[in-house]
Amino acid sequence: MTTNADAPRQDRGDRKLRTAVLLLGLVMGLMITGAAVYVARVHPSLAGPLGVGAAVLGALAGATAMASRLVR
Repeated sequence: MTTNADAPRQDRGDRKLRTAVLLLGLVMGLMITGAAVYVARVHPSLAGPLGVGAAVLGALAGATAMASRLVR
C-alpha cells in the first residue's frame, strides 16, 4: 500500500487541544449550573429570574448553533 505525501494528515495535537477545550467548557458549564441551583435554593425569590436567564441563554446557544451550521 502506498501513501501519498501530499495528502493532508490530521494533527493529533489539534485533537487533544479540541478535547481539552470541550472538557473545560463542560466543567465550567457544570460549575455555573451548580452555582445557579445553589443560589435558587438559598434565595427562592431569585428562582424566577434565574429560570428566565437560563431560558434566554439556551435560546441564544441554539441560535448560535443554527447560525454556525448555516455558515458552514
